[in-house]
Amino acid sequence: MAKLAFLGLGVMGAPMAAHLKNAGHEVTVYNRTTAKAEAWAEKNGGAWAATPREAAEGCDFVMACVGNDDDLRSVVLGEDGALAGMGEGAIFVDHTTVSATVTRELAAEAAEKGVGYVDAPVSGGQAGAENGQLAIMCGGAEAHFAAAEPVVAAYSKATIRFGEVGAGQLTKMVNQICIAGLVQAMSEGLYFAMKAGLDPKAVAGLVSQGAGGSWQLQNRAGTMVDNEFNHGFAVDWMRKDLGIAIGQAKELGVSLPVTAIVDQFYAEVQQLGGGRWDTSSLIQRFRAMNGEL
Repeated sequence: MAKLAFLGLGVMGAPMAAHLKNAGHEVTVYNRTTAKAEAWAEKNGGAWAATPREAAEGCDFVMACVGNDDDLRSVVLGEDGALAGMGEGAIFVDHTTVSATVTRELAAEAAEKGVGYVDAPVSGGQAGAENGQLAIMCGGAEAHFAAAEPVVAAYSKATIRFGEVGAGQLTKMVNQICIAGLVQAMSEGLYFAMKAGLDPKAVAGLVSQGAGGSWQLQNRAGTMVDNEFNHGFAVDWMRKDLGIAIGQAKELGVSLPVTAIVDQFYAEVQQLGGGRWDTSSLIQRFRAMNGEL
């Protein structure tokens, strides 16, 4: 078993850290809000630290799942950052969805200290984290990935390396691009079904068994119809992720017309007060346009 630190105890990080503890690892956690770290330690029997550096000292692996590029820099760099406490041969595993640019920047900083770096954003949402069924897309040196894979297996159903550092984040961009298009299409289809006088749940049940099926349709159609949008991954975070993808696409000279449009639709959901609704809330745009909200 390994000595680990986990930085960030949000709806994803807290259960992921708990899976590591339950797998028998020695886990120390850090969270910007200290009360969350204390509560996690009391509930799960692990330890907590006041700074990322203290959490990382003597660890074989340090995992992070925070908010954005700046949040990640803040827990990695500086006198109190994780790198200041990590020794040569340790490996930093980042589960945050961030830009490939900051990933490569921090990996270079880690390499100067002899610390490995694996970017490992996840997909599966809060339920996937709680159930230990996340899909993890990774970038990094083969040796670092091979060392980290059996550790992150505590909360993953599939973990794949797609290339060198940054490849995991690029793959996560693909994931978010696909989700955005799917959820918009579902919103249109379900609202069409309702206005046509069909039972939208029955329609979704049948369509999900054919070529139009998807995880989103199977798991979110019913809650979209019922106006339930509390499934963990918020619109605010989706807009952050889509902004990263759109920015990367510009660098690559790739056009993402549907993604750009859906990003603006999510901006409309934010204007409706839905920044903390989950991503399936795109259907609320139609309700708002028709005076149903």
